[in-house]
Amino acid sequence: MGAETVNAHDKHPHVRGFGMASARSRARLVERLRGLGIDDETVLAAIEKVQRHQFVDEAMTSRAYDDTALPIGYGQTISQPYIVAQMTSLLIAEGRPENVLEIGTGSGYQAAVLAEILPSIYTVERIQPLYERARRRFAELGYRNVRARLARDGVLGLPDYGPFDAILVTAGAERLPKALYAQIADGGRMIVPVGPSGDQRLMVIYRDGANYREQALDAVSFVPLIEQRADERIG
Repeated sequence: MGAETVNAHDKHPHVRGFGMASARSRARLVERLRGLGIDDETVLAAIEKVQRHQFVDEAMTSRAYDDTALPIGYGQTISQPYIVAQMTSLLIAEGRPENVLEIGTGSGYQAAVLAEILPSIYTVERIQPLYERARRRFAELGYRNVRARLARDGVLGLPDYGPFDAILVTAGAERLPKALYAQIADGGRMIVPVGPSGDQRLMVIYRDGANYREQALDAVSFVPLIEQRADERIG
């Protein structure tokens, strides 16, 4: 057997890691994703680089490279690697967007995968402890191209930083979040799970000038996207 390559992140002394075992686990995860039909080598390489065990609670570390969603507290989950790979593949299917907005930072894992491929990621989280934890992880792991923001209502996006070449929503919206449409750059796209819990579909919204085209894809299951009530909004 040849020598196994260890990601540089595995050598960071200030983050917990499994060393060689972690690298082997990531390689096995990539092979599972290939077997499930993920064939974008850029995406697979990013999945192999990102240390998913850094984005889960220590009690869940032994399951970090299972192809399953895991709880991260506050009623939220870290997404299943297959879904992360699928959504990332859709995001870069027609080229690599320069400026991306993610709605729903959660653990930060999806943003980290995007950051291995794309130059600029903005990510929004409404739960302050998750935001603070993810922000620390990005700094510790060297993801300087990820900018985390705390916002009570992610559905409103980040209009001051847009428009975005692509928007990725990582929570299930009951209906299409129309407030985000104007933040999609001309020629860009938004990927969002839509529908009530138990009956969600992954949707891709394409923008062409003033026109928007909607494409429904696979059935998925995400935690709900929480919109701030009108009486909670300030200003």
